[in-house]
Amino acid sequence: MAFALRFFTCLILTVCIVASVDAAISCGTVASSLAPCGGYLSTGGAVPPPCCAGVKNLNGMAQTTPDRQQACKCLKAAAKSVNPSLASSLPGKCGVSIPYPISMSTNCDTVK
Repeated sequence: MAFALRFFTCLILTVCIVASVDAAISCGTVASSLAPCGGYLSTGGAVPPPCCAGVKNLNGMAQTTPDRQQACKCLKAAAKSVNPSLASSLPGKCGVSIPYPISMSTNCDTVK
């Protein structure tokens, strides 16, 4: 589990460095918000309360179109290293509605 969490965090930080960012949200912010979700995103099971707190916090920060697009790009990149179905179900399990699916096929540039 620790390896999966470190790998997930490194992947997000790498995307953050590579992405051009006009948004206030960085991939580092996304990674730190979702760090408590690492175990769930790798193996499933119960979603820990700190994970849902991070999901809700991240959703609250992504209020502008550039922020939502950047968060989408970070989440999409992270979805490569975790169970995709668990990643896509996470917002719903935390009672959060986001305006795009967490999926490798999501076009983040069209997120409003």
